[in-house]
Amino acid sequence: MRNFLFILLFLFSFKIETKNIEGNAERGLELFKKNCTACHSIDLEKKMIGPPLSGVIEKRSREWLHKWILDNKSLRQSGDKEAIAIYKEYGNTEMNSFPQLSEQQIDDILFFIKNPIKEKKENSEILKENNHNDNENIKEEFIQFLIKIIVFGFSILSIILLWILYRIKILTKLLSESDIIFQQKKKKNFLTISFFFLFNKLLEKKKIILCFFLVFFSILSGYEIWSFLMKIDVNKGYKPEQPIYFSHKIHSGINGIDCQYCHSTAKYSKVSGIPSTNICMNCHVTINEYKGDYIEKGKSREEYNKEIQKIYHLVGWNPEKREYSGKTHPIQWIRIHNMPDFVHFDHSQHIITGKKMIKKSKKVDLVCNACHGEVQNMDQVEMSNDFTMEWCISCHRKTEIDTNNQYYIEHFPNVIKKEKRITIDMIGGTECAKCHY
Repeated sequence: MRNFLFILLFLFSFKIETKNIEGNAERGLELFKKNCTACHSIDLEKKMIGPPLSGVIEKRSREWLHKWILDNKSLRQSGDKEAIAIYKEYGNTEMNSFPQLSEQQIDDILFFIKNPIKEKKENSEILKENNHNDNENIKEEFIQFLIKIIVFGFSILSIILLWILYRIKILTKLLSESDIIFQQKKKKNFLTISFFFLFNKLLEKKKIILCFFLVFFSILSGYEIWSFLMKIDVNKGYKPEQPIYFSHKIHSGINGIDCQYCHSTAKYSKVSGIPSTNICMNCHVTINEYKGDYIEKGKSREEYNKEIQKIYHLVGWNPEKREYSGKTHPIQWIRIHNMPDFVHFDHSQHIITGKKMIKKSKKVDLVCNACHGEVQNMDQVEMSNDFTMEWCISCHRKTEIDTNNQYYIEHFPNVIKKEKRITIDMIGGTECAKCHY
């Protein structure tokens, strides 16, 4: 009887302990994403590096879970059999300790596990901004198309006028030959006489009209040839298909991954660099399928998942065994932004020294956007600017320098003392040797 009462008391205390877990599921979701998703799936029923967490609240007491999360190593060293069994079950892989989490934060995480909620990934502001950018692009493309139509129309009109002038010349010859016949017949048809009178007056000025249209056509042709030559290797709008489809909007825009997390060399070297597959696997070692709400028009969730599987194949990762095979394959990315060999451009100089004033001049939140456009809203990255010498010089003439920056204080002290407003061209930013050496 005593044992029976002890068991009832134990079960009763366990239930009370479970009910004592109270918190905020939304805060718990955010804490879970920051601290737990490296080993545990956000889909709580799925096993990853760590065990599935669905139902763990019913299996363990609140007190035990708090001890395990705060310092599982100390819990094992105390001789706790359950802690030791879990440690051995997962190949002696030690779970990270989280002593920085408060009691309430752990309760929030546990409350989320007990009452899971779906993360709302769609950001209305991002979608609204993206729609605005799409409208701007459509408007710009329409204007360019309209200009081409007008130029083409003038070209066709010039050809037609030249043909008319040629026919007028023939008619003039015929009229001069038939003038004798008209005089002999002496027909005084008023309409006929009026027509030929006006026509002859027009023919008197045919040379002036012909010269005018020849000059106009020559200028138009020269403009078209010049425009064509100036657009050679100007690849604005260029967006090739990459071997792995990668949406910057999903990664950088919706999920908020910083540009320099992947392009880490942009801040410290000449080029921004292409991230290695190790960078991809930092996240995709645990994210093996896309579960976001945003789906690009014309795409499907299955297509996104296939691209993740491509990464696994190329790096030799087996998601089922959770191990690398050692067989890797290079990814042949297609470069989009590529300066000519005779042009020297340093990313680090612009990002570190010019960051503040470039953002102010171009009115952007990220210095990267000044040249590369709103990459965080692009599904497929494209070249958003001309990248001509005129484009660069124009920027140097408009953008001021940061007079409080130590680089300019050290190298241009006299200029800073004399001038209030100093643009880059005033300190040699338009000299040939600045970029061509």
